[in-house]
Amino acid sequence: MKGSAGPRPADLIVLPDDVKTTLNNMNRLFLRPVILCAVPLLVAVLALSMRDGDVRPAAIADEDFALVWADEFDQNGRPDTTKWHYEEGFVRNHELQWYQRDNAWCEGGRLIIEARREQRPNPRYEEGSRDWRKGRAHIEYTSSCLLTRRKASWQYGRFEMRARIDIRSGLWPAWWTLGTSRRWPGNGEIDIMEYYRGHLLANIACADRQAWKAKWYGKKFATDSMGGKAWADQFHVWRMDWTDQEIALFLDDRLLNRVPVDSLYNRDGSGFNPFRQPHFMLLNLAIGGDNGGDPAGTSFPNRFEVDYVRVYQRKTAP
Repeated sequence: MKGSAGPRPADLIVLPDDVKTTLNNMNRLFLRPVILCAVPLLVAVLALSMRDGDVRPAAIADEDFALVWADEFDQNGRPDTTKWHYEEGFVRNHELQWYQRDNAWCEGGRLIIEARREQRPNPRYEEGSRDWRKGRAHIEYTSSCLLTRRKASWQYGRFEMRARIDIRSGLWPAWWTLGTSRRWPGNGEIDIMEYYRGHLLANIACADRQAWKAKWYGKKFATDSMGGKAWADQFHVWRMDWTDQEIALFLDDRLLNRVPVDSLYNRDGSGFNPFRQPHFMLLNLAIGGDNGGDPAGTSFPNRFEVDYVRVYQRKTAP
């Protein structure tokens, strides 16, 4: 009967003691080789599963952290001026956009950074100037770069951002950090989220031997392999776990890059390690330039939308 609890037929068989001993010896004889073969196989499988990008390391538990800084962008209008200020003008990498504060605002619980195609005179133009910032007669694109420099900086911690990026040609959104001491690249750079030319990047840089040249520890991931536009239409969570031992960069809890801090010293002879100092954050949407690609066939405006940015630090020293 289904569900009955009577004894099984094998339970009714009484075996002599010498037969039981023989069976036990046979079990040991045959099971031991199986176990000896299975253990190395299990270890190998676990090792493969722990490779970078497969699992989230358990070195730092969530409960070890306390929130020390955040912007949830819940107010409408301008971003919080106690937390952010703005870059102005043509700034770096021969990029096409003129940075200005008018292209950033908060709406519906999100920070909007909008890139626009618009032409107007360059107020810093100097005819015949060899400076690429001053040699352009006109501004053709505008955008915004927000940063926490001189307002907030942190040494070590967990940095987290939930955001949605546009991956069309010519766009170069980024969430990154720079060290507070020394000039680039000697101050150190961490690209927690960076996108251009069809790839996401997870980069860390310090100074190389040659002046103004960076030594990069980078990983690159094709957005087509993640789902392309369908992936980009969704919000995702980028994270950095930065300790005195290592810097680890994540996307949706997938490990993208991990580098020991001790290996990130400047190769310029100073021996200075720019990742043993505070860093400030930058949020920007660049266009074109050295890496961003050609935006000529891309329709504008475009947006980099940020749901929140949060910084956590350990409750106690490591």
